[in-house]
Amino acid sequence: MDAGVKLKSAISGIAMGLITDGSRFAVLSDILGDEDHLGDMDFKVTGTRKGICATQMDLKVDGLPYDIMLQALEQAKNGRIHILNEMDKTISKPADDYKPHAPRIEKLTIEKEFIGAIIGPGGKIIQEMQRETGATISIEEVDGKGIVEIASANKAAIEDVKRRIKGIVAVPEVGEVYEGKVRSIMAYGAFVEILPGKDGLLHISEVAWERLENVDGILKEGDIIQVKLIEVDKKTGKLKLSRKALLPKPAGMPERSKPAEDQSNGGKPQRKVPTENQD
Repeated sequence: MDAGVKLKSAISGIAMGLITDGSRFAVLSDILGDEDHLGDMDFKVTGTRKGICATQMDLKVDGLPYDIMLQALEQAKNGRIHILNEMDKTISKPADDYKPHAPRIEKLTIEKEFIGAIIGPGGKIIQEMQRETGATISIEEVDGKGIVEIASANKAAIEDVKRRIKGIVAVPEVGEVYEGKVRSIMAYGAFVEILPGKDGLLHISEVAWERLENVDGILKEGDIIQVKLIEVDKKTGKLKLSRKALLPKPAGMPERSKPAEDQSNGGKPQRKVPTENQD
């Protein structure tokens, strides 16, 4: 049970013995080696609280009277119940999971269009996951679905691989809040990884309500921050994030106009072109 095997109930066992001279007898419970060697019977009984699961008997006498058999079974039942009560004091039901170091294989089913993304160019992504976690990963298409098998003797390694794969196949949703890692700092903001392999731009104007010249003292590479996905570019698929949207707006602060230039897109400020006077 402690290993996580989903047994319906605990099972205990006891060895019964017999000493008889033909006219008198004594049934022994939980016999030792000498009692087995010198006695007339070795009767092993295993079972649950509901009944017997298995028995095995060795006899040194010719046959066994009904009354002796009945007493042996009754004593065996009492012994089994006593042992089960003691077992329950330590563990009364199966553990919720296997031991962390127990070898295991888990499967994930994904849409087949994500198979290539998980493998990566030349196998780069899947090899990186195997190298960093120590798990063995295989993936194949079955009936139009991708079946990913993850094998490891380390539960944490399997969970890490599952987290990465779910991140790769996840579709970021506008309005959702993500906990991400700051990957790089730029003059115009920072790039934050909100899902494995998925970075978004946190523009400097979305870092805080106050106007910032840079993010020094607020963000640095490796920081774990919460951000909100505010836009997904329909053409490029680029993600735009906001930290400001999760912060309370200071009282009395006026709305700021949209930045004239977004260097992250390589754009240029829009300039008004004067028109000729038609008069």
